[in-house]
Amino acid sequence: MSAPVPYLHFDGKASDALRFYQSVFGGELVLHTRAEFGQGDASATAIAHGILSGPVDLFGADTSGDERPVRAEGLTLSLLGFPAPSVLREWFSALSVGGDVLDPLQERPWGDWDGTVRDRFGLTWLIGYGGESDA
Repeated sequence: MSAPVPYLHFDGKASDALRFYQSVFGGELVLHTRAEFGQGDASATAIAHGILSGPVDLFGADTSGDERPVRAEGLTLSLLGFPAPSVLREWFSALSVGGDVLDPLQERPWGDWDGTVRDRFGLTWLIGYGGESDA
């Protein structure tokens, strides 16, 4: 079964953002510039299409013309129960660098753990796992 993959548009920061997400999640990153795609409407080094493939898949590009950059309101990307709790804790910590912890990663009354962080590019992430821990 396929799942939706967020396609994010950045105002000149697509390369930085996608490299940041690769540093957090790992995976393979492929970046294509506007020059590679023969698009002369913006900086030749601007990203026309970027693909992060791995445990978390993301697409991204730099804005062009009248396109607006990503502004995520009323949207939370959730990473619940996959992968192992230790990895999810690392991801939470890494996403918080330069961002804001909205709700600390903590044990809830029902025994599961979760927390919410807004990263430095403005995306909000809900990260959590079941009560079992891999320490």
